[in-house]
Amino acid sequence: MPENTIPKEAAYQIINDELMLDGNPRLNLASFVTTWMEPECDKLMMAAINKNYVDMDEYPVTTELQNRCVNMIAHLFNAPLGESEAAVGVGTVGSSEAIMLAGLAFKRRWQNKRKAEGKPYDKPNIVTGANVQVCWEKFARYFEVELKEVNLREGYYVMDPEKAVELVDENTICVAAILGSTLNGEFEDVKLLNDLLIKKNSETGWDVPIHVDAASGGFIAPFLYPELEWDFRLPLVKSINVSGHKYGLVYAGIGWVIWRSKEDLPEELIFHINYLGTEQPTFTLNFSKGSSQVIAQYYQLIRLGFEGYKNVMENCQENAMVLKEGLERTGRFTIVSKDNGIPLVAFSLKDHSRHDEFELSHHLRRFGWIVPAYTMPADAQHITVLRVVIREDFSRGLAERLVLDIEKVLRELDALPPNGKSMKRSADVANCHAALANGHVAKKLETDKKTNAIC
Repeated sequence: MPENTIPKEAAYQIINDELMLDGNPRLNLASFVTTWMEPECDKLMMAAINKNYVDMDEYPVTTELQNRCVNMIAHLFNAPLGESEAAVGVGTVGSSEAIMLAGLAFKRRWQNKRKAEGKPYDKPNIVTGANVQVCWEKFARYFEVELKEVNLREGYYVMDPEKAVELVDENTICVAAILGSTLNGEFEDVKLLNDLLIKKNSETGWDVPIHVDAASGGFIAPFLYPELEWDFRLPLVKSINVSGHKYGLVYAGIGWVIWRSKEDLPEELIFHINYLGTEQPTFTLNFSKGSSQVIAQYYQLIRLGFEGYKNVMENCQENAMVLKEGLERTGRFTIVSKDNGIPLVAFSLKDHSRHDEFELSHHLRRFGWIVPAYTMPADAQHITVLRVVIREDFSRGLAERLVLDIEKVLRELDALPPNGKSMKRSADVANCHAALANGHVAKKLETDKKTNAIC
């Protein structure tokens, strides 16, 4: 901290000059998070920036707006509510907090049942795919729940429902399905998971439920795929989280978790606090929280309505197809993402003999584009992909411009000497595929640790 004060103009200029070195949020194609809102909503957010949401007695209208958001989202997810029945849910800082809360509800509900039956309740587990976001790993580690992951495989980059149900046992507090994998945008088959789990529960006498992590897809599926059954229409789906700051079209800092009914949220997890003038029921990990994002979510829901959200999502999907078709025309890429899912395009180079996806990602930054490159989780680590997330502010013109810049980078890379790492990786992948084809995987993995990492 400096010893002396400086003029406010100087402080502003110092910080503003440094921030100029940050990337352009609009060109950050790695992020699912909203980077643009209407000026009217910006004004509402700035007007509420000094409101602490937790002070419900002082700001009762903000609390009411949050409750309206919960009800609208619950109806969007087909919660079985009566005509005048209020939905059960809460606004959170993001889907990470929402998942922690949902996970705690499942754990406590399972523990209560095990205690009533006189059975051990010290080894809870949760079943997910290896494609889950890191917040699920955080939940498992922080709250002492074993995480049982279904590994992926080449060509199938989401959780296999059949393998997931095979991992379920009497200690499973829930199976977590992802509606919109961050790896390739694909929706997991929640309907099949529900049907398989109903059968297993009936055979074993267990009561294993489902949580749907709809962080990215919760504001996509109702508008683009209304007939898709993934939500509370399925009886085993007991809770759903969604990120308002992704396709809910709000700036970073807002998520939602909705429960099917009051019975699915154990009452002992809800605190009733007599603080700041009134008794407040609260079930959050954070206490103090800004009001701006809650107000912004309400603005978007009433401003756009069902029609507006549908138009935005259709436009995003169309622009994703423009980008996909442009990449396919180059003849240089394999498209890893699906047409039905989150509006994103995940793609891999067909030829790794000279250069790889990480080089392409690095060189695209010279044009301002932030396009992430990453390897898939187990057992598909040998697959590397680039991913472009199509948000509301990513236009058709930008999609066409990105394809042109990718082609330009490819020409530049083709003129450079081959990258040694790329050549070695290409050889390792070829060896891995040969080993798989010849049935000598075990021997190959024992003798070549580097190939083991690729395979």
